[in-house]
Amino acid sequence: MTAAHASAAQAIGEYLQSPDDLVKISAYRKKLEKEKASIDARLKSGVKEQLQATREGLRKLLGTRTNVQAIKDEMVTVDRQCGDPANRVSTFDQISRVSMVHRNFEQTEDMVNNLLEMNAKLATIEQLLEADRQEVVGPAPNLLVIHYLLNQLESFRNQTMHQAKKASLDSRNILARWFEQLNTVIEQFNEYITQLAENVLNIVRAGYPDVVVRLIKIAEIEGREDEKAIAIRLVKKAAKMDAASKFKSMQANARVIKHYRSKIMRAITDSVAHKFQAAWEKNKEDPVNFLNTLQWMYQDIIRIQSDVVPCFPPDYDIEAHFIKAYHKSLNATIKDMVASEPGASVLLSLFDWLKSYKADMKDLGIRPELLEPPLLDGKEQSLIEDYLNVIIKKLDEWSANLMKTEVEEFSARRDPPEVDADGLYGTQGGAGILFQMVNQQIDLAMDSGQGAILSRVVHETNRVMRSLQEQWVKVIEAEYKKQISNPEEVAPGLVEYIIALANDQIKSADYTEILLARLEPAVNEKYRVPINERLNDAIDGYLDVAKKCTQTLIDIIFNDLKPATKNLFQPPWYDGIMRQIVETMRDYMTDYQTYLNPSLLELLIEDLLDAYLLIYLNGLANAGKLRMPEATDQVRDDVRIAFQFFSTLKPAKELEDYFDVVEKILALLEASRDMAFLSFWEFARIHGPNIAFVESLMKSRGDLDRSAVGEVMDSIKRKVKEEGLTDPPEPTIMKKVAVQNSFSRFLNR
Repeated sequence: MTAAHASAAQAIGEYLQSPDDLVKISAYRKKLEKEKASIDARLKSGVKEQLQATREGLRKLLGTRTNVQAIKDEMVTVDRQCGDPANRVSTFDQISRVSMVHRNFEQTEDMVNNLLEMNAKLATIEQLLEADRQEVVGPAPNLLVIHYLLNQLESFRNQTMHQAKKASLDSRNILARWFEQLNTVIEQFNEYITQLAENVLNIVRAGYPDVVVRLIKIAEIEGREDEKAIAIRLVKKAAKMDAASKFKSMQANARVIKHYRSKIMRAITDSVAHKFQAAWEKNKEDPVNFLNTLQWMYQDIIRIQSDVVPCFPPDYDIEAHFIKAYHKSLNATIKDMVASEPGASVLLSLFDWLKSYKADMKDLGIRPELLEPPLLDGKEQSLIEDYLNVIIKKLDEWSANLMKTEVEEFSARRDPPEVDADGLYGTQGGAGILFQMVNQQIDLAMDSGQGAILSRVVHETNRVMRSLQEQWVKVIEAEYKKQISNPEEVAPGLVEYIIALANDQIKSADYTEILLARLEPAVNEKYRVPINERLNDAIDGYLDVAKKCTQTLIDIIFNDLKPATKNLFQPPWYDGIMRQIVETMRDYMTDYQTYLNPSLLELLIEDLLDAYLLIYLNGLANAGKLRMPEATDQVRDDVRIAFQFFSTLKPAKELEDYFDVVEKILALLEASRDMAFLSFWEFARIHGPNIAFVESLMKSRGDLDRSAVGEVMDSIKRKVKEEGLTDPPEPTIMKKVAVQNSFSRFLNR
């Protein structure tokens, strides 16, 4: 409003710029009134025109709606009347028969005309086909024309012969004679298609990739027609069809399924096989020269990747098809070469060539799965098997005898284990004897001067070591099972022998590291990697067996403690059973500390601590009603006793991190219903929400009734949702705690 006043004042100021202008006020007023009247008149006229246009538009819109509804009603009427013309048109049956007769006349006329014109068309096709066949590796200018004309004649033949199935035998024989020449031309064309497929690579090399494109175009067209025919035949068996569908069904039944695509792919495979056969026949007397002249295979693959692949649709995966064909034919040729019993130099050359073949194919970007099955079925080592058989046989025999003796001693346990110079338990020279044999065979392999042979011996050594390791794992499991099921019937000393075996595995791992350090400088990079992998794998295996031993030692402890651990958080627990548990662990650990390898002992202590905490937390997670505050006092006393024991095995500072979870759970047990979420927050920040565990813990508190537990859990769940609490990135021991349902708890009591 203020702006409008300012604008009006400014306009008046432009007219009244001097005192003399006051005399002209009357004239100015009349002028402004005229301008206002003119503007009002124009506005009134514009509004009137706009209203008139709006009325007219609404009138037309209403008229359009009426017309659309009328059309809709008429269409419904037409649809209703066309729905069943047989019922509404009295002569519909006659019309239908006349239509069928008319169509039959047209078909008959077309058939007669096609029969009369067929020979002339065939003559033209034969000329075009002969011209193209003169040069198979050529431009093939008439390929698509020949296919189009033949396709028309073939469709005519198929439909005619199909319709003549109900005719007399003489009539069918006459028709067959009419189509003999067509059949011959079709066969010639199919042969030509096969020739083109066999020469795909040569055609591309000659500079005619468009011929391959046209060939695949024909295969695609015929493939689609095959699919249509098969689909209609299937539909025909499953449903009734109208007249048009029946006509299509007749075409489908008449068509001869061609399978051009599969024929082309098969021809490509056959052409590759013929190439290898020709190359082998040429160099049969000189197999090494055959291997040396196989560069043409790599050249073919490079040309296929660069020039042939673009000519085929992606779904053909033509590169993979060619690679598989080359690989399969090469494999067959090499097997023929090996079967011919060539000399040693040929076998070694072939062995080296097979290795380079894998590397060359990898350099060409060939996917490994395309080279399956591997050449010689992956048994290329058989080329030098005669040289290696003695070594392998000795390793197998010696290791089997050694294992048999050691397992018998381990199972019988007639005498206590030997104590070595370091005062640790050990077997009777098991590791030393095995590695004495291994080093002898490794030395023989190194004397051959062949990295491949050395690599193979290491491979076989790894196999033997892995076999021994697997057997030891099974023996440990079997002996432990006997120990827990029938302790009175088994020989004593299982703990001592497991300690000895664990120490022996560490020695074996050390011996393997020494062997690896000796071999790495003796071979080139090609064989250093597999040797390194195999020996490191053997080292890992020995450490796994040692780990199995320490875990079994822990299992033995807690198997003896089962009667006590079952009473955790049960009525006898309030009388104090933790000291009994700790003393049992102390008795076992005395032997472990004395006779177990120090590095294994350190790992065993960590695993023992984890196992103890897990059993304690599982007991707490599945406890019945706890008497409060006696339960929290007892938990605190248990922690004190256990902490004192484990502090004799591990620095107290490190133990604090382990027992922190119990301290936080204890805080949850002691927290009031209003402050429980604060204790939960401290727990969940490190270990994650663990809602099931926390809820079970709250329910076990004797000082909280059901409603109080519900309030506490509601506040905790709300806190989890508000803060977006999730499990920690690195799982803690709480991840292993199992909260049982009520029925499971009942069964375990």
